Amino acid sequence: MDTDGTYGTDEKRPPRAGHVPRPAGPPPAGPPPAGPPSGLPPKPAHAPAGPGPSLADWLRTPRSSDGPGVWTYGHVPRAAEEPERTPTRQLISGALIALLAGLLLWSLLWNGYLGGFWLWPLYMFTPDSWAGKLPSVVASYIWYALVGAALVVGFGRLGRWPELARRMLRSRPVRAVQAAVPARPEEGGPDDPAAWPQLRGAGLGELADRLGAEAGSGRMNDVDYARIRRAWESVRAEPSRAVAFADSVRDKGAGACVHPSGARDLPVRAARHDLLARQVLLGTVDDSARNPYGRRGTRLALDPAVLGTSLLAVGPSGAGKTRQLVRPVVESLALQALAGQAAVIVVAAAGAQLGPDTAYDVVVRVGDPGSVHDLDLYGGTTDADEAATLLAEAFVGDVPGIEVRRAATALAQLLGPFRAAYGRFPAVPELRELLDQVPGALGGLRTALEDAGAQVMLRELDARERQHGAHDDPGPALADRVALLDRPAFAGFFNVDASDATGQGRPFSLSPGALEHPLRVRVDLPERGHADASRILARLLLAQFNACAAARADRSLFAFLAFDDASHTLTPQTVRGLQRLRSANAGVLLTLRTLDDVPEALRTPLLGAVGCRMAFSGVTTWDGKRFAEAWGTEWVETRDVTHRTVFADQPLTRAIHAFRKLVTGKAVTTDAVTVRQVERERWSASELAHAVPPGYAVLSLTSVKGERAAPLLVRLLATG
Repeated sequence: MDTDGTYGTDEKRPPRAGHVPRPAGPPPAGPPPAGPPSGLPPKPAHAPAGPGPSLADWLRTPRSSDGPGVWTYGHVPRAAEEPERTPTRQLISGALIALLAGLLLWSLLWNGYLGGFWLWPLYMFTPDSWAGKLPSVVASYIWYALVGAALVVGFGRLGRWPELARRMLRSRPVRAVQAAVPARPEEGGPDDPAAWPQLRGAGLGELADRLGAEAGSGRMNDVDYARIRRAWESVRAEPSRAVAFADSVRDKGAGACVHPSGARDLPVRAARHDLLARQVLLGTVDDSARNPYGRRGTRLALDPAVLGTSLLAVGPSGAGKTRQLVRPVVESLALQALAGQAAVIVVAAAGAQLGPDTAYDVVVRVGDPGSVHDLDLYGGTTDADEAATLLAEAFVGDVPGIEVRRAATALAQLLGPFRAAYGRFPAVPELRELLDQVPGALGGLRTALEDAGAQVMLRELDARERQHGAHDDPGPALADRVALLDRPAFAGFFNVDASDATGQGRPFSLSPGALEHPLRVRVDLPERGHADASRILARLLLAQFNACAAARADRSLFAFLAFDDASHTLTPQTVRGLQRLRSANAGVLLTLRTLDDVPEALRTPLLGAVGCRMAFSGVTTWDGKRFAEAWGTEWVETRDVTHRTVFADQPLTRAIHAFRKLVTGKAVTTDAVTVRQVERERWSASELAHAVPPGYAVLSLTSVKGERAAPLLVRLLATG
């Protein structure tokens, strides 16, 4: 589906609000690059990890889930509790005793010591004419076999022979299944997803046949299927689009309703994805006693259902936050954007390994003269108060002692008059001059307002001049922060002049309209040379995202913002804004090297605002303490064993005990076992700091519906 709501049309339309044009230019010299034949999905840029199922087999694979974060593809649910495990030694002794008892009973029956009652059924159901003949012999041996089989079954169950056989033949007992696995749809059946039953049910058998043929011939990939299914869902919501949808499928087949970029897949995939369930595989839950029995050995995945509650990940440098978390999640959301299901924005330092530029629609390289796109500091808004609030949050939200509300008022007293006079917001150098009260800048603005007759804005400007220099005036602090963006490296970068005739300014605006489109955006920040400026821009993007995600008129797309490093980015207002995202079909991924990069007053509110928390291997005990407090406690059963020395009263018993002590070197003792229910931390600070192996992480999940998964020790997949 095109972003303007139509399907597969080539008609030129004016851009909508928030639309970012793609760079235009002359075609490259030389022959055109070889591409796939028309109608085929793009050729992947990497070799597959191994022989995988076809699209039809992938669609027909049953999917089931018994909790948040479960990789549903082919999942087999487990029992909620571990069955009681009998020691192998006890099983062997019980089996031998049952075998001996069974042999003894058979011997007694066979030799007639118990009488002949067990032969009465044989005598009752065989005629007397068979006596001494072959049928009587055959019937007798059949009856002996039945009685012997009954004894084997009875004593086998009594001695638990099947369990012993499974334990001896396998490495671990068979896992009990909690629920039945969904049945696999029959090929060509009414429920076969590869045959598009939803279209057939709507009377569009011709389109279903076309798409089914595309899937069977290999001309359709998983992104195509998810995209067309998403387009059909929008048709059901708005039937007026049915004609355009049908024409697009009829003309283009698997290439119908393509993403505005024309891409039908990413250039490279570093993780395993299931677009039918909108999941990305993150790792495997460790099969140890640290995890609940029902989740041991199962695979763990992330999807919008849990990412909608936002995720906070903490781990030292080199723990794998970018490679094993950020890139797989961003890659999954980028694939969903190609399918028309999501809009994703990732903010990272320049050079972060988050995929090639061709995997994104917009790449903003702040401070790079070769960047095609700039960044709109004002987020595309025309309201001076809204722009001032967001800028104040970015500039002084992390400065202790400065009230953000007063800073927003000071900025609004300048932004409003400037826009009324010139029809636009000031550029960074102009805003710095106004905050510094440069006479030439203020005089020119006052003259323009007087010529325009804007008396209300003149009063705003007068109020700013009166407050300048006061004891609690936030103007100097704002000017110092704006000066960080008024550097030669950023000269002309934050272009806000819509009348720029050079054509070089292509500002990307993080506005509500932009989040209503399936955009893939990457913002590279100059962390190495301009760390303070990068933090200001990161705070600005987070504040803009919180405001725009909640202000969207169309929330059908899942909006997601990912920070590869959220250090010194969070403020009290943005932390409060995180809690409102789950109701706006949006979420945020925040990664930190340590919680010390967050103001102390915000550490507890931050852990409470996010629904998913992740601690990588190598966190400190101080960080582990915060996670332990957030995860709380649980009731566990403990067994205390007390060894007591046995003192014998009888001379013979004392002699036996003395001989046993002489042989074993240990006194004869008896064990007293005490079983208690105690309340204990799910993960202690020390365990998080020292018991999590490299390549592992402890992860708790919460879905937007309120389902929770206890902290799980997960072995993360290595992606590249």
